[in-house]
Amino acid sequence: MCAIMGYTRQDIPREQLLTAFAKTASRGPDDTRVMTAGEGTLFFHRLAIMGVQPEGMQPFTAPDGSAVVCNGELYGFRKMKRELEARGYTFRSGSDCELILPLWREYGTDMFAMLDAEFAMVLYDAPTGQFIAARDPIGIRPLYYGCSATGGMLFASEPKNLVGLTDKIMPFPPGHYYKDGKFICYRDMTKVEAVCHDSVEEICRNIHEKLILGVEKRLDADVPVGFLLSGGLDSSLVCAIAAKLLNRPIETYAVGMTTDAIDLKYARQVAEHIGSNHHEIYITEQDVLDALETVVYTLGTYDITTIRASMGMYLMCKAIHEQSDIRVLLTGEISDELFGYKYTDFAPSPEAFQKESEKRIRELHMYDVLRADRCISVNSLEARVPFGDLEFVEYVMRVDPAKKVNVYGKGKYLLRRAFAGDYLPQAILQREKAAFSDAVGHSLVDDLKAYADRRYGDDWAQIAEQYAYHAKPFTKESLLYREIFEKYYPGQAEMIADFWMPNRAWEGCDVDDPSARVLSNYGASGF
Repeated sequence: MCAIMGYTRQDIPREQLLTAFAKTASRGPDDTRVMTAGEGTLFFHRLAIMGVQPEGMQPFTAPDGSAVVCNGELYGFRKMKRELEARGYTFRSGSDCELILPLWREYGTDMFAMLDAEFAMVLYDAPTGQFIAARDPIGIRPLYYGCSATGGMLFASEPKNLVGLTDKIMPFPPGHYYKDGKFICYRDMTKVEAVCHDSVEEICRNIHEKLILGVEKRLDADVPVGFLLSGGLDSSLVCAIAAKLLNRPIETYAVGMTTDAIDLKYARQVAEHIGSNHHEIYITEQDVLDALETVVYTLGTYDITTIRASMGMYLMCKAIHEQSDIRVLLTGEISDELFGYKYTDFAPSPEAFQKESEKRIRELHMYDVLRADRCISVNSLEARVPFGDLEFVEYVMRVDPAKKVNVYGKGKYLLRRAFAGDYLPQAILQREKAAFSDAVGHSLVDDLKAYADRRYGDDWAQIAEQYAYHAKPFTKESLLYREIFEKYYPGQAEMIADFWMPNRAWEGCDVDDPSARVLSNYGASGF
C-alpha cells in the first residue's frame, strides 16, 4: 500500500497539510515526497512493491510539468509498457504506476476504463492546469474527498488525513473520475448489459479459469507475498490456487481466540493439504479490548460487522508485520457479495438476489474492502483481492441469478463445483459459511458485547440520540463503536451509508444483530 493526498490550492499552510498527511505514514513507510503541482500540492508515502528502486518513487512527472500520485497496482503493465515504448516513451523505473502519465497523454479520461487495476490517483495535467482524481471500479484502493473553506478540493487515501481540513468528508465513488468539478462514472460493475445464460458446466469452467487468472496476476510482486487463511471456502481457494501456480510452499496465516477458535482447525487442514508454511496467531479477550479504539480509528467506521471482523484481522496483520518480511497479502474478500451470504438464502426471488448483490458490490468500499485495506495497510502491508478481479466480477455479475441463488441446498454452489477435485479437502470445499468474527471465536463478539454492557447503563438509548443525525446506534455495542468514531471523526458519520445488516425486508432476515449466527439457517456453520 501507499498513501496519497492532493490539494488543488495553496491557501492551507504547508505544515498543516504535512501534519494531516503524516497520519497515514504507516501506509508507506519507505519514503515520503511532497511537490508543488501548478496551483496545488501532491503528497506521497511509499510502500515499495513493484520497481522497488529509488527511481520508482512518486510523484511521477512528465516533461510538460504534469504529475501524478497513485496508490495502485496495474496488472499486465509490462505489455502496456512495451507498447508505449514503441510509441517513443521512455521509463526510468520498474514501477507499474510510471505508465500513468504516458497513458493519460495518449488516451485522456478513456484511460481509466482501460486499466485492469485497483487504484486511487490524483493527477495534475499541466497543459490545462487541472487536477483529476480517479478510483478503481470496486473501490479496493481507498480515496476520500472534501472541500476546503475556500473551495479547493482535497483528496486523500484515508479520512483521517482530512479531519480538520474540511467540514464534510466523503468516500470518492468507485468507478468514477473527478474532472471539471464533476464526478463522472466510467465503469459500473453492477450494470449488466446482457444476462449470461451459459450452462452450469460452462459457468463453472469460466469461474475456474477466471479466478485462477485473478490469483495469478496478484502473485506478481518484487517483495515477499503471504496469504490470509481462515479455513473458509474463499481464502482457502485463493491459497490452494496460489500453491498450485507457484509449485512451492506458500506462507499462510490464521488467527483465533485462545479460548474457542473455530477457524484454526480448518485452516490447519487446508495448510496441510496444500503444503504451506503455516503460522497460527492466538489472541485473547484483553488483546481485543486493548486494540478496540485503535481499530475504530484505523477503520474510520462505526459499523458493527466491520469492526467485529477487523479485530482478529488487525491483530493478525500486526503480528505478520512484526514477525516476518511479508509485504503483500492475498485475501478472500468479495466472494460473498458475488455468490451469496447465509442471509441471501432467504432471497424471495433470483431478481431480489441479484439486486442485493448489486447493492453489496456498490457499497463494498465502505465495509469488507475497507476492513481489508485498513487492517493490512496500517501495518505497512499491501492487500490484494483476487475475487475482486474486474473480469471475474463482471462475469459472475452477468450469470443468470436463477443459477446463483441457493436452489442447491448449499450456498456458493457454483464456486464449490468450479473447484471440485484436488484443490481442497472435501470437508473444506463443502464447509458452510461462518462469519469471520465468529469463526475467530464466538467469544470475540461475546466479549465486545459484554464490554459494552459494562460501559453503559439503562440510559444508553438517550445517549444514542445525540448521534441521530445519521445511522443512530441501536444497541449498546453500536453506541460503543459510534462514540469512539465520533471522538476521531466528529460529525462525519455520513461517510458510511448505514449499518451492514441482512435485508430486513426478507422473511427470516428481520434481525437486530448483523451476525449470521442469529439466522435460522446458520446451523453448523460456526462449529
